[in-house]
Amino acid sequence: MKKSLLLLLISSLLFSCSKKEKPNVLFLFIDDLAYDAVASYGNDVVKTPNIDRIASKGTRFSHAYNMGSWSGAVCTASRSMIISGLSVWRANQNRELWHNNDSTSIANTWGKLMEKQGYDTYMAGKWHVDVPADVVFQETRHIRPGMPGDGFNFKVVKEMYADGRQPSIEEVTEKRPNGYFRPLSSSDNSWSPTDTSKGGFWKGGKHWSEVLLDDAKEFIGMAEKKENPFFMYLAFNAAHDPRQAPQEYLDMYPLDEIKIPENFMEDYMYHEEVGAGPLLRDEALAPFPRTEYAIKVHLQEYYALITHLDIQIGNILKELEDKGLLDDTYVFLTADHGLAMGSHGLLGKQNMYDHSMRVPLMVMGPDVKEGLVVDADVHLQDVMASALDVAGIEKPDFVEFNSLMPYAKGTETKTKLNGVYGAYLKKQRMMRKDGFKLIVYPEVNRVLLYDMTNDPQEIVDLGSNPEYATKKKELMQDLLSRQKELGDDLDLGNASI
Repeated sequence: MKKSLLLLLISSLLFSCSKKEKPNVLFLFIDDLAYDAVASYGNDVVKTPNIDRIASKGTRFSHAYNMGSWSGAVCTASRSMIISGLSVWRANQNRELWHNNDSTSIANTWGKLMEKQGYDTYMAGKWHVDVPADVVFQETRHIRPGMPGDGFNFKVVKEMYADGRQPSIEEVTEKRPNGYFRPLSSSDNSWSPTDTSKGGFWKGGKHWSEVLLDDAKEFIGMAEKKENPFFMYLAFNAAHDPRQAPQEYLDMYPLDEIKIPENFMEDYMYHEEVGAGPLLRDEALAPFPRTEYAIKVHLQEYYALITHLDIQIGNILKELEDKGLLDDTYVFLTADHGLAMGSHGLLGKQNMYDHSMRVPLMVMGPDVKEGLVVDADVHLQDVMASALDVAGIEKPDFVEFNSLMPYAKGTETKTKLNGVYGAYLKKQRMMRKDGFKLIVYPEVNRVLLYDMTNDPQEIVDLGSNPEYATKKKELMQDLLSRQKELGDDLDLGNASI
């Protein structure tokens, strides 16, 4: 009898030790969340206590960037990079392999690499990648499309501009579909974010952020009963438009407390040439030209939706705590890209400014430094390599991103990037290095230059200032070099001279 009890005790200890050999990994992925739309990143209006808790209990990266996009749906490119580990143009090429069900490219996805190492894998929420989620993850729930849809008919907007002219206010008022070119004035009641009949986040009867919480609780309950560590990929559709939240969250943000961005403009002078005019869906959400009132309303709805999703994140963390799992879990949080929300006369993410390229990124967990802020330039897609690192998986040769864990453990401080490269279609390129940013618009042979140290809002263009000609030339050479490294074949033409 004693021998049996001893064997049982030894077996129990071995099981306990084996379970702790590999930590759990939770990835919280937020849509359209700009770096400056989080309290811990300096926004003194928005309320994000649970996201801020992750930042304060862990390490926060102040300069994390998306690499760009081959599509107006920037989220597709960002998510394809993070799942594949490939840089922007190679990730685009890889999509063809996914379409053809190539077994190697599927086996090389983030979820499959974790599964091979003994992780139980779970996914719920926004996917928007060209390989099915249930092929990459073992357990999936409520796989969502790129945006909550239902009655937001952008085809009507395209028809309004079909003859190449700017429609009149009367035409816009009469023809605009749900959610676009609004609000035209303080008396414009054409849209309400709390109107559940409009569909969107309300489609199905329960707000999609709350459904994701339910899925997370189910997954955590399943994981608690299993011996294997878990990898959980939870992707919010928030804070993407249509930005709908319960009334109580809108009430948290009176319009007279909303601050207009310092770099607000009524319109962006190159919006057509760079692919960010009214025929780009994101940009058609507010009227042209932009008004301070319209931007305040959009920011009110944006912040409300962010705070609502922040509450769901708090409940996810509480569920892990209640189940005794949080201490053995690395929690990574970031966004697929940022959002302009009125800055530079833009609304979307299809531009090279920091408000759209830069995102919050943070990690907390075992042996992560608490309260550390890392200023080194990193990519948001470095989260994949970081998860492989904490799981004890040697980074495959094809993964082009780097683990953040040396930063998070305090052993690395300097950036590994030789400048931050950015791209959008064949219309925009960017190089950010040594405190300066170069933006190139090849279609109009236009080169912009910003001093990011003294002008972080990117207001003063130094591109034509002869005092900065040498700096501009240096950054252009860096950009051309990075293009070659990344397989970017876009000819910058006369802009590179």
